[in-house]
Amino acid sequence: MPVIERARIAAALRRWLVAGLLVLAPLIVTLWVLDWVLSTLDQTLNILPEAWQPERWLGMRPPGLGVLLALAIVLGIGAFASNYVGNQLIGWWHALLQRIPVVRSIYSGVKQVSDTLLSEKGNAFRQALLVQWPRDGMWTIAFLTGAPGGDVARHLPPQDYLSVYVPTTPNPTGGYFVMVHRRDVVPLAMSVDEALTYVISMGVIVPGQRRGIASPEAP
Repeated sequence: MPVIERARIAAALRRWLVAGLLVLAPLIVTLWVLDWVLSTLDQTLNILPEAWQPERWLGMRPPGLGVLLALAIVLGIGAFASNYVGNQLIGWWHALLQRIPVVRSIYSGVKQVSDTLLSEKGNAFRQALLVQWPRDGMWTIAFLTGAPGGDVARHLPPQDYLSVYVPTTPNPTGGYFVMVHRRDVVPLAMSVDEALTYVISMGVIVPGQRRGIASPEAP
């Protein structure tokens, strides 16, 4: 077989391999994550007493029954917390945890983050930005989270600073929290979801739609 023909076949095989990986990789990762989440939730049945285990009554453990139990527990707690009595009891529970030195720090931080991310009024990432990171001349995607306040704001120079979260790639849940001057950030037209996709894909998926660019919102 001529060398040129072999090179052409090798190039075609390489293209097909890359195309196959691009199709299968997101699907495999998605299925793996879903399998892990569902398997973890399915272990909720382990909290039931021995006499209530489905194996005792059915001779088997129906797949997905633990997921339904976990969903029922979450809905039940949510319904309980939404009425007056439940709200008062949960408020008492929060106050109790706030009195335990080590637990207080962990619980308060997790609660504030969860309230921000899950609350209907939450707005964790307000706008996508460009910032120079980790040094001048290098740019990365960041997200506006608010403005410095309290004792931190009092110790900063009397200028207009923003609180910014710089995510890592490809896992945006790890990152850096920095406070930068408003003049040092560049607001982006892309939405927060588009910016997160851009970060997770390591710049491979580029948002194509261009809109008008607005100044960073006032926190």
